[in-house]
Amino acid sequence: MFNHLREDIAVVFERDPAARSTFEVLTTYPGVHALLFHRLAHFLWTHGLRWLARFLSHLGRWFTGIEIHPGATIGRRVFIDHGMGVVVGETAEIGDECTLYHGVTLGGTTWNKGKRHPTLGRGVVIGAGAKILGPITIGENAKVGSNAVVVKDVPPGATAVGIPARILDTDQAKIRAETAEKMGFSAYAISQDMNDPMVQAIHAILDHTAANDQRMQLILKALEKLGADINSVSVAEEKFDVNYLNKIVD
Repeated sequence: MFNHLREDIAVVFERDPAARSTFEVLTTYPGVHALLFHRLAHFLWTHGLRWLARFLSHLGRWFTGIEIHPGATIGRRVFIDHGMGVVVGETAEIGDECTLYHGVTLGGTTWNKGKRHPTLGRGVVIGAGAKILGPITIGENAKVGSNAVVVKDVPPGATAVGIPARILDTDQAKIRAETAEKMGFSAYAISQDMNDPMVQAIHAILDHTAANDQRMQLILKALEKLGADINSVSVAEEKFDVNYLNKIVD
């Protein structure tokens, strides 16, 4: 239990730049509290104390605004950010390293018993307000955009957006993701075709940065062919301007 708690705290510091201290995380993060409630409730559920498990999960919902059925299976290092309005159904399975934002629903589409809720693979990110419905599988490291409604499987590493959700797996999307990662920024699986000027502006910045990186690589290769020692100067430490080019050439 304490090992899980230490991991939960460490994950908050990794994925939320607003976290300032361990005490703050322990006392003010509802996602951490909800996971603590769930682990106790899940233990009771698996040992046959079903009513007590449901009552404990009900208390957790009352305190945190996050509703997790005690029968759900949740892996290690899962991060629920903000958390208000998150609903996780009885047969849902959440893999290690997953991230869920507020308003996420892992729900069912039938009243039949048995497996009726989603399975999230390792490293999945679910954007705010997204609805994942039915006994579907979201592959490892996949992303689901904010407010998307997903009713079909999502392949590993893909991004699903829209209502109903569709898969974005273009080369441009991959370039943006790589560029955002280099910049230390995550766009939380938002897509170019969202009718939002801020989203479009962010993607324009990412595209411009990626294009500049490609141009710089071409320039450096050309200079290297001309005999310039491009390894003598660190690109990360120098501003890329005319003086920088002159320094390399000289």
